Amino acid sequence: MRKNIKITAAAASVAALALGLSACGTDSDPASKSESGATADTSKALVVAASPTPHADILNFVKKNLAEKEGLKLEVKEFTDYVLPNTATQSGQVDANFFQHKPYLDDFNAKNKTTIVPVVNVHLEPLGLYSKKLKDIKDIKAGQTVAVPNDTTNGGRALQLLAENGLITLKDGVGTSAKLSDITDKKGLEFKELEAATVPRALNDVDAAVINGNYALEAKLSPAKDSLALEKAEGNPYANFLAVKDGNEKDPRVEKLAKLLNSDEVKKFIDDTYQGSIVASFGAPAKS
Repeated sequence: MRKNIKITAAAASVAALALGLSACGTDSDPASKSESGATADTSKALVVAASPTPHADILNFVKKNLAEKEGLKLEVKEFTDYVLPNTATQSGQVDANFFQHKPYLDDFNAKNKTTIVPVVNVHLEPLGLYSKKLKDIKDIKAGQTVAVPNDTTNGGRALQLLAENGLITLKDGVGTSAKLSDITDKKGLEFKELEAATVPRALNDVDAAVINGNYALEAKLSPAKDSLALEKAEGNPYANFLAVKDGNEKDPRVEKLAKLLNSDEVKKFIDDTYQGSIVASFGAPAKS
């Protein structure tokens, strides 16, 4: 979830993309009606906004190895923030996105009056506590500074990880919506709130930091090996999923991509590539 689009001449590209997506299929085009009544031109590439790692990596694996066989044209647009992929999906500048989990999407929809919905779960990125100065979680002491994400869902998720490992105490019942003001005992720690994408860059300036799994990988950190503490995968509500604007779930191109993202080939790619740092979370589609 980040700022600065990894697209050359971003403004021009977005404008051109919006123009291209505004065109409707003609009578000769292979097209299909979405639930919203819009005509989806299935001969065109499905344009998906994605975070670079691991989302775009997974999509590019599908594009190179699986999409052609299913008759799917796939275009991957990399974004380095957690806002633009949703606003671009809502406006129709892209057809879908792949970068977020349900608690974040619920919060985003509520705050921005967007109507983005999940299609299918793909993977889990465990949130972890990292340090370049400390070797063990037991080395974290009063007076030290811990950086945490500043967005609502990941910030609360980070505080829960710290509480579960005995570093802080939270008010009863706050769950993953916890804020710094919900800490009842900081145990002498200081906290620095930063945009999630920038937390890895702060590792040299703080004693420890809670980092999202995808950002940890981009920073060449291995959640499975380098973290002082790591979220548990079992029962975790933070699976990342393919998402679209409400009404576009039945676009045949979306359905093809959803099927491929839950394929045995993608699970093997995730297992082989990320060695437990990213975990496949296939199963029933995420509930909207």
